[in-house]
Amino acid sequence: MRAVWETLPSLAQDVVIAVALVVPILVIAALLMRGFRAHPLVAALLWRFRWANLMFVLLIAVSVGMGAGLIAQERGLRIGTARAADKFDLVIAAPGSEMTLMMAAVFLQPSDVPLIGGEIYNAIANHDRVEIAAPIAFGDSYGRSPVVGTTAGFATYLSEGAITGRLFETSLEAVVGASVPLSLGDVFTPAHGHGDGAESGAHAGFEITVVGRMDRTGSPWDKAILVPVESVWEVHGLANGHALEDGDRIGPPFDARFFPGTPAVIVRAKSLASTYALRSEFTRDKETMAFFPGTVLANLYRVMGDVRQAMSVMSVVTQVLVAASVLLGLFILSRLFQRQLAMLRAVGAPGRFVMAVVWLYGVSLLVAGTVLGLIFGLVTAGVLSGIVTQRTDILVQASLGWGELHLALAFLSVTSLLSLVPAIVVLRRGIVESLRA
Repeated sequence: MRAVWETLPSLAQDVVIAVALVVPILVIAALLMRGFRAHPLVAALLWRFRWANLMFVLLIAVSVGMGAGLIAQERGLRIGTARAADKFDLVIAAPGSEMTLMMAAVFLQPSDVPLIGGEIYNAIANHDRVEIAAPIAFGDSYGRSPVVGTTAGFATYLSEGAITGRLFETSLEAVVGASVPLSLGDVFTPAHGHGDGAESGAHAGFEITVVGRMDRTGSPWDKAILVPVESVWEVHGLANGHALEDGDRIGPPFDARFFPGTPAVIVRAKSLASTYALRSEFTRDKETMAFFPGTVLANLYRVMGDVRQAMSVMSVVTQVLVAASVLLGLFILSRLFQRQLAMLRAVGAPGRFVMAVVWLYGVSLLVAGTVLGLIFGLVTAGVLSGIVTQRTDILVQASLGWGELHLALAFLSVTSLLSLVPAIVVLRRGIVESLRA
């Protein structure tokens, strides 16, 4: 049976699970409602105690919505970070922390990392398996935008050629990301450092003109200002990677004698097999390390998976508590209209009819709260996605999926079954005792 289940497409499995969760509710409804029209009476009860009913619906909605929204947000963050690192197949740098290098090279987080020299860079760039070998250099900023030195080829590769204007052609020109508050033709002077500690006057007199703007990539590079790597070296008083007779030229090839160093080289290989071969070749003790940002992210996702499980457990616990509260609330509400139900029984209404009224009343609250909760979860995920995108510049688009729907349907199914308990208790009370209450 398990083998047959595993052969089904994931969508088919999701549909089967969803149907299995809803079937108990439909079966109970069919058994209790057959031959009866309890809907008008249930509608009257819902309206008569509308404010108390509204409180229960909101309580259910908040519980379902928070659980669904947080889990959807975690999945959206995973997808967003993976998309942001999609262009970074292989990173080669000096030995150190892969996580630190990934955060610096891929997500542009300021970090103090060692440099690799010109001979190593040329060995990478001139390798017959390499298509793109882009050195990167950082340390300066403009406002909240990091200034990153690289090559025109990498800017084209990163933006897939979608650049308004043109690429930089001199060391005093720049291409900006989609979120940078600069327009074509604007001139700026970079500050040394990042954030509150940046020294705005450290590079006075060094003016850079914006000549291009990349389309949105959905990554932290949308807030970056890309300049020739020679620009970053020159502004710090270093050699620009070229001999004196080629001092005005930008881009590769670089002269190893005048290469100040780079924190990392972003490599695009000619094939997938070449990527693995390059990682093996340039993983050298005490010289270089080569790693896949995707692998580092996978390890991070493994930790996030544990967090997701913890969040799921917390969500289930919260919903169990809410289910207990709803059950207690149904007991209380059933006491409010026990005289009306006793009168129905006194005039000959069948027990199944009274039970159907109480159960349908409770299920109506649960269905309304669950549906409202899914809507609330979708809104919550959207708001959180906007905040995360603004804070990290990683495009996060969270939406509710089958996992969140399964969670909501499981809650609805279990609580609907529990709602039979108040209905049974109502029938166990004596008619005379209920009329005197």
